[in-house]
Amino acid sequence: MEKISFVSEGGDKIELYVLEETRISGINYILVTESDDENEDAEVYILKDTSKSTEADAIYEFVEDDSELDAVAKVFSELLEDVEFR
Repeated sequence: MEKISFVSEGGDKIELYVLEETRISGINYILVTESDDENEDAEVYILKDTSKSTEADAIYEFVEDDSELDAVAKVFSELLEDVEFR
C-alpha cells in the first residue's frame, strides 16, 4: 500500500495510505485511509486532485459534495468489493 504525505493548510503533515485511485470525467480521485493494516476497521476518505496541469505538486481536497461523494464512492466500491462505505 502506497503511503503519501500531505501538508494541510495549517502546515500540519498528514500521512495517508492509498487504497485505490480512479479517473472520472478527467478528474483524478484517490481513496485513502489513515491505517496501513488492511484487517483493521479504519475511516476511508475520498480526495480529488484540484491542481492545475502547470503545478509541480498535486493538490488534493476532500470530496465534500454529497452527490459527487456518492457517485465516486460507488465507483470505488465496485473497484474494491470488500470496502464498505458509511
